Amino acid sequence: MPNNRIAVIGDKDSVLAFKALGVDVFDAKTVFDAEARLKKLAREYSVIFITEDIAETIPEILARYKARPYPAVIPIPGAQGTTGFGLKGISKDVEKAIGSDILFNNK
Repeated sequence: MPNNRIAVIGDKDSVLAFKALGVDVFDAKTVFDAEARLKKLAREYSVIFITEDIAETIPEILARYKARPYPAVIPIPGAQGTTGFGLKGISKDVEKAIGSDILFNNK
């Protein structure tokens, strides 16, 4: 199990503020950077936040980590705002857990 450290992956503008909070930040400029960075960090961190715009480009890898207890990989909005990717994931998880979309009532 990884230690209790927290990392953030995203574009420079999105992750810079987290550095002030003492969180380890990692820039990812391409899909390949994001994949490699996430795979490496998954062995060292228990929580990894990743900006939604980058998370959307690597859904297969995110699904792999979602099936494991560690690390928790959590999409967050980037500096440009939300894409809705993170909320869609939460909605799917809630619907899977209880059998109904109680958050957004989408039909």
